Amino acid sequence: MSNLPHTKIGTAVIVDENKKILIDKRLNKGSMANKWEFPGGKFEKGEDAIACITREIKEELGLEIQVDNHLIDVHYDYAQFSLTLTVYYAHILSGEPQTLECAEIRWVELEELSSFDFPPANYQIIEAIKTTINN
Repeated sequence: MSNLPHTKIGTAVIVDENKKILIDKRLNKGSMANKWEFPGGKFEKGEDAIACITREIKEELGLEIQVDNHLIDVHYDYAQFSLTLTVYYAHILSGEPQTLECAEIRWVELEELSSFDFPPANYQIIEAIKTTINN
C-alpha cells in the first residue's frame, strides 16, 4: 500500500433494459476535469458501498436506484493520491438522469465505452463489464 492520501469511492454501472450504460462527464474542475466516468462518489463516515452509491446517484443525477450485484473493486495509484473504486451494477427505480453535478450524461453501448476519455482507473471497470454483461 502506498503512502499517498487514499479515497474510497462508491461507483454505479447503471444499465437500462436495452443494455445501454449510463456515463457522465465530469465538470471542468479538478485533476480529472472533463473526463467521462461511471457515476458515484466518496464514502461518507459510517456508510457502506450500497448506501454511498444510492446517496451519490440521488445527489449527482437525481435518480432513485436499486443497487444490484457487486462488479469489481479497483485499486489505483495516481501521482497525488490512491483510490479504491467499489463498483456495483444498478438500475433506475424512478427519475430521469439530470446533470446536477456533472457536465453531460450519455447512454452508450458497451462497445462505445472505449471511445470516451475516462480516468485510468475506470478502464478496469470497462473490462469487468465486458466479461459480465454479455453472459
